[in-house]
Amino acid sequence: MTRSVYVTSISRGDGRQVVELGVMELLTRQVDRVGVFRPLVHDGPDRLYDLLRSRYRLTQPAGSVFGMSYDEAAALQAERGTDELLSRLVDRFHEVAAEYEAVLVLGTDYADTQIPSELAFNARLANECGAAVLPVVAGNDQSAESVAAEVRNAHHAFTSLGCDVIAMIANRVRGEEAQEAARALGSHLPEPVYVLPEEPALSAPTVGQVKDTLGAEVLLGDHAGLARDVRDFVFGGAHLPTFLPALTEGCMVITPGDRADLIVGSLAAHSAGSPAIAGVVLTLDERPGEETMALAERLAPGTPLLSVPGGSFPTAAELIALEGKLTAATPRKAEIALGLFETHVDTAQLTARLAVASSGRVTPMMFEHQLVERSRSARRHIVLPEGSEERVLRAAEVLLRRNICDLTLLGEPGAVRKAAADLGVGLALLDDGEVPEGTGATARIVDPHTSPLRDRFAELYAKLRSHKGVTFELAYDVVADVSYFGTLMVQEGLADGMVSGAVHSTAATIRPAFEVIKTKPGGTSQGAASGGASIVSSVFFMCLADKVLVYGDCAVNPDPNAEQLADIAIQSAATAARFGVEPRIAMLSYSTGTSGSGADVDKVREATKLVRERRPDLLVEGPIQYDAAVEPSVAATKLPGSKVAGQATVLIFPDLNTGNNTYKAVQRSAGAVAVGPVLQGLRKPVNDLSRGALVQDIVNTVAITAVQAQGETPVHPGA
Repeated sequence: MTRSVYVTSISRGDGRQVVELGVMELLTRQVDRVGVFRPLVHDGPDRLYDLLRSRYRLTQPAGSVFGMSYDEAAALQAERGTDELLSRLVDRFHEVAAEYEAVLVLGTDYADTQIPSELAFNARLANECGAAVLPVVAGNDQSAESVAAEVRNAHHAFTSLGCDVIAMIANRVRGEEAQEAARALGSHLPEPVYVLPEEPALSAPTVGQVKDTLGAEVLLGDHAGLARDVRDFVFGGAHLPTFLPALTEGCMVITPGDRADLIVGSLAAHSAGSPAIAGVVLTLDERPGEETMALAERLAPGTPLLSVPGGSFPTAAELIALEGKLTAATPRKAEIALGLFETHVDTAQLTARLAVASSGRVTPMMFEHQLVERSRSARRHIVLPEGSEERVLRAAEVLLRRNICDLTLLGEPGAVRKAAADLGVGLALLDDGEVPEGTGATARIVDPHTSPLRDRFAELYAKLRSHKGVTFELAYDVVADVSYFGTLMVQEGLADGMVSGAVHSTAATIRPAFEVIKTKPGGTSQGAASGGASIVSSVFFMCLADKVLVYGDCAVNPDPNAEQLADIAIQSAATAARFGVEPRIAMLSYSTGTSGSGADVDKVREATKLVRERRPDLLVEGPIQYDAAVEPSVAATKLPGSKVAGQATVLIFPDLNTGNNTYKAVQRSAGAVAVGPVLQGLRKPVNDLSRGALVQDIVNTVAITAVQAQGETPVHPGA
């Protein structure tokens, strides 16, 4: 039976889109077919639904998402009564529920709805749909006592109307009042109560939203600049020495367009990082001269310079009430919202109360969710050598917001901070040695050239490589390289793992690991059986529409021999099990069973024999063709009775040429999400990125590295 969750509120301004996004995240972790139903909708685009559709790759037809418009509802209610209105909405809901395993219902928004007794209307509609109710109470500008009273009153209102309330949420509570409100509520209600504090980064509009609101013309700036948050407005009218101290982090400067001194001064301050501004709005339709514009572009490339025809006062009047919005065009805000939700809501407890039966399938999104959940469960510390690279900084923001791991970014602090400021990335970066506040995930900057660790690492590296003639002086230069420095941090236990390769080659990333960290001890046949490794290899997690397969080795070893191929298979099975994929190993070849012969087939046959000898507990089949490994109908013909054929989950390719081309073919042709390469066989986790890696690829790889650093406990799908 479909489980439905009805998120509703008692008034406007509660920011419940954060909760709706968070609940959607929880539902998609459990099932792969989640529907959305908004009973009543205003004319125009629905920003939240567009965000959900984009983020969660929803394929639900837009026509089935919405019940009817508020105007239609008001007319129907006036003509036929509330019962008829509810009846039609319930019919539309059931059309959605029939097609999906779970449905998220988005209640009315109390904004010019013409619906009398709106709370009672939402309560009755939820009951008629058989949906559990999750009420959200606005806590902005209220004391802790007032918030607690509002929550209790809302709980009483919904339960007295017969609703199945699964939890209560107070949102947008002032930071100093949030903990007090949580204590005041305590265990006074039978259902859990979660208190979410006000998050300034969510209410801050982006520069792009300022542009749209003002109808401004963009004179300078790029897409990243338009995505910056505007945390404050500073109006320029004074002379430069008086004006500069008024600048604040993330502020939008508003000044007449003929004040070249303030324009250049603001951008120069941004370039120096003291402070990093969001952008500049030029009023009165005045444009700086060519020389000023050229200097502005050189001082702070990418920083938006907008022009509006009005004066400062009417511009301020339009901006004063402007708030940020969660939309498909603001993915950073979605990550901030999810981080807020996951930090202050006991997601395991709420998931259990949602009572959604887990799907038997594992979708790409579920696999990504499981990575995040597992990495967050025992937070580790990952070093990122490419600290000033754009994608790495954007990924770092997601990792910290979602509390996935602690980070060290390597690079010159000024360059890292400036790169983050230019991107508008909200990172609270600590300097080396600075003590963090609070218990959330943190990021610090370390410069290998100036770090006190450089001497220590040089001594260690010289000792490790003395047999190659490496002296302390040579080692001192080598360890200043970010890849070597990061690897030595992992070796010395100053970080739990390393991820690199967004701009560095695979060789530059993994060579230091080969030299310093090395393979797991016990690379003999006995060692391989007990967890050792003779070589370093890799796997990709191939997330198909309804399952996750493990491909190895597709990135490291060009032409492994039988011994090495057996080692790769055993290591890949262990990696699969750790990430919740039950290992059934297919040793791939161009023939199946005894149908073929030749050196290539014999290598695979010998490797299969070695796997069985070393790990008789593993299910393995080989040599076997790809179609016989994954397609039950083919397996029934070629290898009837096999426990692996037709249902293989770990596919071992005979060489790099075959493996690399196959994973890319499946990725591009079947639309699979390829997560990896994930290195295996090293004593401590180091992973390489593709130089074309997207931000989400980096997030996934860091999460995988953090899970590897946690040890051998497996990740269970759906857990």
